[in-house]
Amino acid sequence: MADLLVVLALALVAAAATAAVLTRDPVRQALVLALLGLALAVLFTVLQAPDVALSQLAVGSALTPLMLLLTVRKVRGHGRRGGRDRGPK
Repeated sequence: MADLLVVLALALVAAAATAAVLTRDPVRQALVLALLGLALAVLFTVLQAPDVALSQLAVGSALTPLMLLLTVRKVRGHGRRGGRDRGPK
């Protein structure tokens, strides 16, 4: 039974990682990255590493995607304003 849980968790991680690589939109990539972090936290829990799972849950599922979303928002905002302020080329 334990081996089946490990295989299922590994399959979930592989599917989430593949989805993260194949996603083109940065906002969707950040959301898929959060799902990948959650899948890794589940894998670490199944492998009986709860301390690593909690760290992964905090950093990989929350902080990193949040930082990426904020960065995308800031870059897109500068792209809109920067194009108008420069003038003709």
